[in-house]
Amino acid sequence: MGDPWKPPQTLEDMVRALRDAVEKSEGNTGSMVAALGSFENRISAIDAAVRPAQVRTHAVRMAQENIDRTIEVAEDILIQFEIARRAEPTILKGPHEDLPRYLEAVDQLKGIIRFFSSNTNSKSSEGVLNHVNNLLTKAALMIEDEFRQLMGTHSKPIEPDCLFDCHGNPIHASKGVLEAVEEQPSESSTTYKNPALIPPRVLPLLQDIARQLVQDGNHQSCYRIYRDARVSALELSLQKLGIEKFNKYTVQRMQGEALKTKIDNWNQIMQIVVKVLLAGERENCDQIFDGIAFSKDQCFAELAGIGLKTLLSFGDAVAKSKRSPEKLFVLLDMYRVMHELQSEVEVIFQGRFCSEMRDAALNLAKNLTQTAIETLFDLEETIEKNMENVIHDENVHPLTFRVISCANSLYEYQSILKILLQPFETGSATESQLTIVTMGIFQALQNNLDGRSKQYKDSALSHIFLMNNIHCMVVSVRSRSDAKDILGDDWIQRHRRIVQQNANQYKKIAWGKTLSVPAVGGTGSSASDLRSTGVSRAMIKERFKSFNKQFEELHVMQSHWNIPDQELREYLRLAVAEVLLPAYRSFVNRFRNLVERGKNPHKYMKHSPEKVEQMLAEFFGGKKMVNKTSEN
Repeated sequence: MGDPWKPPQTLEDMVRALRDAVEKSEGNTGSMVAALGSFENRISAIDAAVRPAQVRTHAVRMAQENIDRTIEVAEDILIQFEIARRAEPTILKGPHEDLPRYLEAVDQLKGIIRFFSSNTNSKSSEGVLNHVNNLLTKAALMIEDEFRQLMGTHSKPIEPDCLFDCHGNPIHASKGVLEAVEEQPSESSTTYKNPALIPPRVLPLLQDIARQLVQDGNHQSCYRIYRDARVSALELSLQKLGIEKFNKYTVQRMQGEALKTKIDNWNQIMQIVVKVLLAGERENCDQIFDGIAFSKDQCFAELAGIGLKTLLSFGDAVAKSKRSPEKLFVLLDMYRVMHELQSEVEVIFQGRFCSEMRDAALNLAKNLTQTAIETLFDLEETIEKNMENVIHDENVHPLTFRVISCANSLYEYQSILKILLQPFETGSATESQLTIVTMGIFQALQNNLDGRSKQYKDSALSHIFLMNNIHCMVVSVRSRSDAKDILGDDWIQRHRRIVQQNANQYKKIAWGKTLSVPAVGGTGSSASDLRSTGVSRAMIKERFKSFNKQFEELHVMQSHWNIPDQELREYLRLAVAEVLLPAYRSFVNRFRNLVERGKNPHKYMKHSPEKVEQMLAEFFGGKKMVNKTSEN
């Protein structure tokens, strides 16, 4: 090994060394370039020699690929012919026995059409395409016929018994067609279930056929077949339920029980049609056409509108007919039905095609609300001015019974009335609008009774009449907790005082003259005592005769007067006895001896105090009077 390299000592030495290194590197680069040039020349020579072989190999490979592709196309064509051959018997046989297989065969034929459509250069496609298209045309007709047959076979009306079973427990008993339905046990809530309008096993088949029809471009045929079949079934179901068309003039001519029966039936049928029939139609329509580009909302609207419009037209006719008190509670029943159906109507009739029916149902509820409220507010005037059944007796008047019955019904309709009267509430914590209305009705009755009482010739009897009727009002309220909650204890106490006032007036008028007879000055009964008071024996006898006559007349008359309430009857007898008996007993005790020492004592002292008490117990018993003439 040589000596180690030592750095130059001067700048000139450093430049010289650098130049030597550069010259040496350039020499090496030139040698390398010359070598690479020689190698490239040899590669070019080799490539020129090999190129003819490469060309021949590429040509062979391309030819083989063309042969393979031709064979594949031929095989695919043969496969399409085989598919068509196998599908043809299934198509010609029809879809009735095996619908899934039939639809599969249709899809296979459509696949053949797609295959040849993408291979337009195939000269053999024309014949098979014509054949397959003919098969598809036949298939489309057969599928449409199958849909029509299935819809016709399975679109039957539902019998009323089945509908009522599905409907569950009705709100009200009804008549007519509903008489055939047995009463169901009452439940706290009504449950509903949809009947099998179309058998569940058939629904998937209908859905598959409907999808095929729409895919084949037969949307209108599918629409028409489904709509017509379901409309026919629905119309027959409604006919079996007894739905009739009415206008307001027809309804106006109906009176009493006939109208009530129609409305009771309507209430039942309305619920059945909406909650059972139309809910079932909507469910089936949604299920059959689910996922299919089909106008199912429009189709449902057309088939559902027929029956619903008929039902709503009857409701509108009732709501728009002439108001009368007798219609109040049937209006409330109808409103309650529509109110309860509101949520179902919004769900079943959703979408723009059903908007007309939604609006019609809403308008009916509004019309019923307005008519019911107006009828309710008319009651006061109607009651106060009612002068029918002019009866001049002491009994509870038929109008009182009717008004009490009306009030009792109002209590039972509290929940509905609170909804209807909500817009009229004043926010008072003590008096609801229902309280105000009920008080007004009873006040109107009281005013009517006051007017009737003034027509009595016997003013004592008029007070018995008022006492009987107002006491009947008090008892009716006192006996019902809901009535007491609405009217309050103050109302009861105020009217009990009115009963007491009429009882006092009766005693004053009926017994005032009779009670004055035993009132004789002084306390003694001797001749000197009588002389000192200016009372003679003849006067005493006359007083006995006057008492006997007046008391017997009162007994004859007022034994026939009637106080139906036992508690009130005993109260009034006792009230009279407490005043009459002590005075008469004192009178008898004072003057018995004086009368008995004279001639014919029994002619004057006909009734002992005990006998008077016994006869008082016969007052107000309502005994029938033989050949009793009218008070008129």
